[in-house]
Amino acid sequence: MSVWRRLLALTPLMLFPVSASAQIIGTEAEYAVIMDHDSGEILWSKNGEEQMIPASMTKMMTAYFVFDLIDQGEITLQDEMVVSEDAWRRGGFPSGTSTMGLRPKERPTVEQLLHGVIIMSGNDACIVLAEGIAGSEAAFAQQMTDRAHELGLTSVNFVNSTGLEGEGHVASAADLAELARLTIENYPQYYAWYDDPEYTWGAYTQANRNPLLGTMDGADGLKTGHLSVSGYGLTASAVRDGVRRTIVLNGTDSKQARAQEAERLMRMAFTAFETRTIEGGEKRLAELDVWMGERRQVGVQLLEGVDVTAHKRAFSRGKTEIVHDRLIEAPIAAGDQIATLVVTIEGKDPIELPLVAAEDVPRLGFVGKAIEGLSRMMDGGA
Repeated sequence: MSVWRRLLALTPLMLFPVSASAQIIGTEAEYAVIMDHDSGEILWSKNGEEQMIPASMTKMMTAYFVFDLIDQGEITLQDEMVVSEDAWRRGGFPSGTSTMGLRPKERPTVEQLLHGVIIMSGNDACIVLAEGIAGSEAAFAQQMTDRAHELGLTSVNFVNSTGLEGEGHVASAADLAELARLTIENYPQYYAWYDDPEYTWGAYTQANRNPLLGTMDGADGLKTGHLSVSGYGLTASAVRDGVRRTIVLNGTDSKQARAQEAERLMRMAFTAFETRTIEGGEKRLAELDVWMGERRQVGVQLLEGVDVTAHKRAFSRGKTEIVHDRLIEAPIAAGDQIATLVVTIEGKDPIELPLVAAEDVPRLGFVGKAIEGLSRMMDGGA
């Protein structure tokens, strides 16, 4: 059946707010998202759904997978794992990469290794965990990829536990933001470690590399990343007045640019967005024509209200339509969904909300049907 669309002018309160497009917020980062924590909604995105090289932001999934295993009782925080020669060469001081400073044959606990992963960004700590849990880093990477997919992080493919460069090692900014949300929600006792300012193993102390910790109110995690092929990236979260927002950015060209852009985006995450309500209830939004009904029209209502958070300047933009079958045929019962309220704003998928009939419309009897048919013929079938 053909579809009929009717533009609907709503009051300012009813204008549907949506995420700002790149025209409203600009960034030098190649990839970026701002997420509202409670709803999980992406408020703003620049290439946020595209696969990118996550570098050491991968370590958030390495840690999350270990948290899962602890929660399931497969390992404990006190379990010791042996540092292999391979882990030392590829992730320790000889590698020239981010390291916890482990040495061959040392036996750190799972808890110590997790601090090395989260705070020190230690590639050696990641490899030791991977080998100790799955037997090899490749097997661990496959297992944590599978777990990521179970969590709905469909963009993810990991070929290692560290985030070091590897063919096909990818994740999207949106999925990293969701991973941060899941970490905060499911493992708050371990998430607190992301806020630790430094960690020491032996004589080696490494400061937390998150540039927002200690410089921005409410910032308490998560993880930086950098490779020459990916640029500088950061997944960060902060809470103010009970509201939490998470940002992800990647592809800036220096530590300084990453720090400045992260601070700017996080500030905007709290100041440039607000939440408004599209109220439901008994208000009739329109009268739609009915075919073969005892009434010629039926009112439609939006029964359930919707809270939406968006950039403040996005509230006045967009197009609102009522979409329904060209012929709405009786009988109709009050509460039946007979149309859809569709709100379209640049940069966001259309929002579809069900509209229901405000009253019953019985079907015409035999005589009424004949009169209706004759009327339609005289009107040219319009």
